[in-house]
Amino acid sequence: MALDHDTFELLKESVRRFVHERLVPAEDQVEEHDEVPPEILQEMKDLGLCGLSIPEAYGGIGLSMAQECEVACELGQTALAFRSAVGTNIGIGSQGILMDGTAAQKAEYLPRIASGELIMSFALTEPDAGSDAASLKTRAVADGSDYLITGSKRYITNAPRAGGFTLMARTGGAGAGGISAFIVPATLPGISIGKPDRKMGQRGTKTCDVYLDNVRVPAANIIGGEPGKGFKTAMKVLDRGRLHISAIACGMARRILDESIAYAQNRRQFGSRIGDFQLVQAMLADSQAELLAGWSLVQATARAYDAKPPGASDPDVSMQASCTKLFTTEMVGRVADRGVQIHGGAGYMNEYKVERFYRDVRLLRLYEGTSQIQQLVIGKHLMRAP
Repeated sequence: MALDHDTFELLKESVRRFVHERLVPAEDQVEEHDEVPPEILQEMKDLGLCGLSIPEAYGGIGLSMAQECEVACELGQTALAFRSAVGTNIGIGSQGILMDGTAAQKAEYLPRIASGELIMSFALTEPDAGSDAASLKTRAVADGSDYLITGSKRYITNAPRAGGFTLMARTGGAGAGGISAFIVPATLPGISIGKPDRKMGQRGTKTCDVYLDNVRVPAANIIGGEPGKGFKTAMKVLDRGRLHISAIACGMARRILDESIAYAQNRRQFGSRIGDFQLVQAMLADSQAELLAGWSLVQATARAYDAKPPGASDPDVSMQASCTKLFTTEMVGRVADRGVQIHGGAGYMNEYKVERFYRDVRLLRLYEGTSQIQQLVIGKHLMRAP
């Protein structure tokens, strides 16, 4: 699954222009009002950004992982709220259905997800189950041809906008093997949405708790039609999501570095541009070197992901995806810190973009698996190696 080279280059150039001509000028509006303007969200849908990773047969664009990462890197060069508004449709909200769904589930949901008519969210995290996803407590109890789902989910991205959830619930005993993945329409009786979370950064992104009280969901809505496979589905989805986030991190590192270079070229102290001072150049050089290293890692891992059978698990690729997310999200944190330092006191002021980007990128080390979870994935893989 991939676009031909010429068509893809046209798409990437369209996204690049859209980012710089439409999204960047709207960043201050998003920061002030904590909302992506509805007209911009519609333009993103019209551009096909909700269906980047969904095959053309279902109305999407059908990018390979490597191509998706290139587009994500472009989207990462502006306020992260814009990418987040469509990100769950591109990744964790839709990929479970695409990878493991039945033919009927794919036909019913994927076209609407690809067009943006249906915004999907990924509901895994709970108040007592974050990094330890296998310990989730949301329960789905069989009742005839349905399941009754009760529990709560926390920090669910796009939940206030969502028309449906890829939701993990326990249908069996303890551990990962008792978890099933459900497609849960947001309009079902018994679902309620908490108040929007107030976050350190990423203003304009929407997260909140989701509560389920005996929500009746048809057994036919179990992804793949077979209970007990949900944890495996979630882990496969997260492999792809981690690569997407890694590309976003590289895009934002590029933007912060560009802002830092521009400031260093224009700010003068002691009669010279601060960019002419070697200690400032050293910070810029470190950021450039780390960015290039991170982007090379993203590209290599994305190619490895594309080389495996579609939808299949590959422990080596999973490990590489964890390495990539660990390095790139930690990298962008260092780049952001240097960006503030280069700006000096101005970097601590909200009117300068590096201040808000410094706050925004902190989240990248937390969601879709913390840096420490990535270390555990990598370490366990290495200890299993012969």
